[in-house]
Amino acid sequence: MTRRCIALLLLLLVLVPAAAGCHGRNSGGAFKVPEGLDPDRNYTVRFWAKNDTNYFQAEIYRQAIRDFEELYPNIRIEMTPYTDYGQIYRDVITNIGTGTTPNVCISYPDHIATYKTGQDIVVPLDSLVSDPKYGLGGSELRFDGPTREEIVPKFLNECYIDSSLYLLPYMRSSEACYMNQDMIEKLGYTVPDVLTWDWIFEVSEAAMKKDAEGNFLINGQKTLIPFIYKSTDNMMITMLKQRGAPYSTDKGDIEIFNPVTREILLGISEHAATGAFSTFAISSYPANYLNRGQCIFCIDSTAGSTWVGAESPNSDIHGEGIPFTVAVRMIPQYDPEHPVMISQGPSLCLFNKKDSGEVLASWLFMQFLLSNSVQIPYAKTEGYIPVTTKAQGDPEYQDYLARGGEDAIEHYSVKIETTKLFLDHVDDTFITPVFNGSASLRNVAGQLIENVTKSRRRKEPVDDAYLTQMFQDVSKMYHLSQYGKMDLGAMPTGSVALIVTLGAVWTGILAFLILRKVKAKRPAGQRTSAPKN
Repeated sequence: MTRRCIALLLLLLVLVPAAAGCHGRNSGGAFKVPEGLDPDRNYTVRFWAKNDTNYFQAEIYRQAIRDFEELYPNIRIEMTPYTDYGQIYRDVITNIGTGTTPNVCISYPDHIATYKTGQDIVVPLDSLVSDPKYGLGGSELRFDGPTREEIVPKFLNECYIDSSLYLLPYMRSSEACYMNQDMIEKLGYTVPDVLTWDWIFEVSEAAMKKDAEGNFLINGQKTLIPFIYKSTDNMMITMLKQRGAPYSTDKGDIEIFNPVTREILLGISEHAATGAFSTFAISSYPANYLNRGQCIFCIDSTAGSTWVGAESPNSDIHGEGIPFTVAVRMIPQYDPEHPVMISQGPSLCLFNKKDSGEVLASWLFMQFLLSNSVQIPYAKTEGYIPVTTKAQGDPEYQDYLARGGEDAIEHYSVKIETTKLFLDHVDDTFITPVFNGSASLRNVAGQLIENVTKSRRRKEPVDDAYLTQMFQDVSKMYHLSQYGKMDLGAMPTGSVALIVTLGAVWTGILAFLILRKVKAKRPAGQRTSAPKN
């Protein structure tokens, strides 16, 4: 071993224990809830939030902070607004290394599973939730927060990682298919109650006909992408779930590279080749195409409903939209009798600090975000739904749902219809296993669809050999081998046959060379000579 290697090992031995000991003081166990909050001390809670540059959401946060600080004058909330969950994730990862994480942040479970791989970074919430004084519905709370039983059980169950509660749900959304009903009927179709993948691709291909001048017959324009999916990771994950095909295990084993994945990708690639299908990453925001009359099917989050429609309150293209009838349905299904749709949406994460009083102050604010005074106004801004039955059953929220279409902002008809759709199908939702690396696997799921779509748009072939190579490439790109077990899937029959054939040929060649070498080494008298005439 060289001196340089020895020096590096010694450096690592010094740094690893130091890094492990610099976050919090509750190593290896549950957080110990302090007896109370010191009224003579001032606390600062750093809160990282995502509001999509939505003015109404930002104002709800600001009002929540004002209301909370009035209840707790010795707790000051410092909010940092973000426009992207990915940036919150990257900043948290960066700040873990410097010991400067926020106190509370809004994030996704996949991200939090990565945060918690560091020692004492994220606080497990089990002891806090059940604390009789400061837990959910606790006796010492100065606000009317929900009890544990008043959080929708399905949403609370999504917040467990490794059998411990590491998050609280904040808002929930799913996905919906937004459609130009006028175009669909012009093509001779009727929108069914439950869409299927075969139907949506059939209609999309039917819309690709053009006139002699190259304009699409359905809209009279040069531009048309009938079907655009915003989140291709959700698309791949949901299609696998609907087919009952593997994706990953709870332990983090990677199972996405399977025959059903191949089948799905080959099918998508055929529609990408005709131009009937594309993605947000390739073609841009699908609602903009839908609103311009350049798209028929737009699949986006239910929280994206306020961007859909010529009169949508958050439209990016005001003045460019073409009036049309918006139809909203669940995403397409393989089995309409047993619908499946993904559950997503932001959750709240609590970070550990050396001062348990600071953690308790942060926990109080985190709970306050689940009170009706925050949940109901925030849910009204987009197609999110509250995560508590307390808020969902509140007369104010029920009145909001009943007034769909009264105006084009708070009671925008598409938003209310989408919200009701999700509320009716909460029991049909699912989540994926959460583990260190699940965020990378999710990226892989989307990358598979993006790659085959790009390739077919470039007129490149997509076949079994292409998929085999792509599986290897993306697994390396996202370093999947460092997580759980990974199976790149059985090779296609054609590929196996080719390898067997090549193996047989090389075996024959090798045998011939060995035999030739053996003969060459034999003594002259032992060589077999041809009989003389």
